[in-house]
Amino acid sequence: MEGKGDNHSLIKDLNDLLHKGRLSRREFVRYATLLGVSAAAAYQMAGIFRPTRVYAAPVQRGGVLKFSSQVQKVTHPAQFSWIAPSNQLRQVAEYLTVTDEKNITHPLLLENWKASEDLKTWTLNLRTGVRFNNGDEFTADDVIFTFNQWLNKDVGSSLLGMVGSYLDPTGIEQVTKHQVKLHLKRPEIAVPEHLFHYPALVLNHRTFEGDFIKNPHGTGPYTLETYLEGERCVLKRRSDYWQEGADGKSLPYMEGMEFVDMGTEMSPQIAALQSGEIHGIDLGDSAGTDVYQALGNDKNVSLQPIATGTTRVLRMRVDMKPWSDNRVRSALKLCQHRQKILALAYFGEGALGHDTHVYPNHPEYCTKDIPNYDTEKAKQLLREAGYPNGIDVTLAVGSDWTDVVRYAEVLKQDAAPAGFRINIQTMPTSQYWEKWTEVDLGITPWTHRPLGTMIMNLAYVAGEDGKPVAWNETRWVDKEFTELLMQANGILDAEERRKLFCRLEDIQMERGSIGIAWWRNVWMATRATIKQVKPHPNGYLLFNNVWMAR
Repeated sequence: MEGKGDNHSLIKDLNDLLHKGRLSRREFVRYATLLGVSAAAAYQMAGIFRPTRVYAAPVQRGGVLKFSSQVQKVTHPAQFSWIAPSNQLRQVAEYLTVTDEKNITHPLLLENWKASEDLKTWTLNLRTGVRFNNGDEFTADDVIFTFNQWLNKDVGSSLLGMVGSYLDPTGIEQVTKHQVKLHLKRPEIAVPEHLFHYPALVLNHRTFEGDFIKNPHGTGPYTLETYLEGERCVLKRRSDYWQEGADGKSLPYMEGMEFVDMGTEMSPQIAALQSGEIHGIDLGDSAGTDVYQALGNDKNVSLQPIATGTTRVLRMRVDMKPWSDNRVRSALKLCQHRQKILALAYFGEGALGHDTHVYPNHPEYCTKDIPNYDTEKAKQLLREAGYPNGIDVTLAVGSDWTDVVRYAEVLKQDAAPAGFRINIQTMPTSQYWEKWTEVDLGITPWTHRPLGTMIMNLAYVAGEDGKPVAWNETRWVDKEFTELLMQANGILDAEERRKLFCRLEDIQMERGSIGIAWWRNVWMATRATIKQVKPHPNGYLLFNNVWMAR
């Protein structure tokens, strides 16, 4: 266990909060690791027994794991806006950190990190002896290059809105070949978690020229052998990967992985999993209810559930009529019959939402009443906004997301008494993603994030230039909201941060640009012969230690 003198002074504050009952043991571990304490030491400090991993049978090597997954067009990893390509390419390139299924963040390409007392200087100590799959050594130059890609406005990465809110290129300092310091513009506790945002793959500064597929040089356990858009992604095991397995030999255990694009219809993927043609289904960007219904009792399939902050966001562009009028936005949100939507769109497998992008398991979540379905009030708001005879609107949705389509259908029916005449415009998922920030009214899938501050910085603020950040699809920017959020970003005490979030949630509910009717449970679906698979709330395939029983 680390000596007390090595720990950040805020660890004492965390201990006090823990013993006063204001912080759970799990949250203590989470924050202690963010402050640079190792996970093992943090569990011990919290008094949590962390069992040693015991294998029921010896690990077996070999085999090629086959998953169904959309194989999309990709170039720059920092531009990812969906999970599927990150699940494929995270096997080839890696992140500086990794946040596990319990929301605990660990070093990956970092050996460790240290935060200054004021949380404004972060020292990143890089792992030594790591090489890219083309033989190049992993160094600070690669980290700095990757950070600069994120912060380059021309790249258009969502990381610009998240990391760029507290860091600019002048704040990145190379100390040594394996040490980088980040000098932040403001305090930020969640830096290590942000380094695992799914577009944050670390790039080889010597070979990356904007298209990873052309030069697929990463530090991960596999090499990219084939990448054919709409067809397949084929990966081959590296023999010189830096991590070691339970048997004392280099990871990974499997000889390869193959992602097969079977389209977006779920029934053939379910049939292929049942027959053993594939070993798993990537549900990172998909509704899992079809899988849940079809495979829940199949003894040959492992279906592992996990509650998440993944959701479907009813989003309205505030720079376009009629959504520039908050009365119209509020009216539509009132037309969500949330219990009905959750039951019909997702078979009740989730939790109700309240039109703010903070979910019950976020540490800063402030409990609010779930808004009632109220078409009379909605109708009055439309009259006040100048639409006494109702209004015609078009709602864009991806046809491949069955729960999204059902959400839209229920909303269309239930909003009609208020005066909304909704035309549902369905389109292929790929087409929706091409215009998801451009449509005036749509329903966009958003994946889980471990912090409420993280999602707010991604989607509901402006950059330094005053323009909405890349993933602010609604263009909603609120001065009071932004100021409170910037304060919350630097507050460690979850209870104190929650006080700000009570107001932040109110602002987003009262004058925001989104409706959130429910939060989704998700599943990891694999053959029972695939071992050491853990469901992740983001749907990430963290498969370095996965092996196949034969």
